Amino acid sequence: MSDTDARLDLHDASDHAPGDEPASGHEIAEGLLGYIVGLFLAALITAVAFFLVGTSLVWRPSIPVALLVLAVAQMGVHLVFFLHITTGPDNYNNVLALAFGVLIVGLIMVGSLWIMANMNHNMMPMHM
Repeated sequence: MSDTDARLDLHDASDHAPGDEPASGHEIAEGLLGYIVGLFLAALITAVAFFLVGTSLVWRPSIPVALLVLAVAQMGVHLVFFLHITTGPDNYNNVLALAFGVLIVGLIMVGSLWIMANMNHNMMPMHM
């Protein structure tokens, strides 16, 4: 048995990483359908947000709350349909990576606001 044959025996057809399995045409169609549904929902939520701002059908003081609700819905659509974050046990690492990313972005935002507020407080007043 040569060296090449031994390497081929180690990596047989059933040796695939999770998510790297060969896909059939049916699985590809299901995946594409999920992306199309996500795209439709994201575009619909965006259109509703622009419609709410541009119309007088909604009570004006409630528009920021409505936009906040639509923004959370938009994040949910992106997490589920495009990033494939679900409640399954195999998504533990994805959720941890997402939480770490949110932590880092939050630290950068809070730190930047803290530095800018401190600099604003310690600036010499300008005389006009």
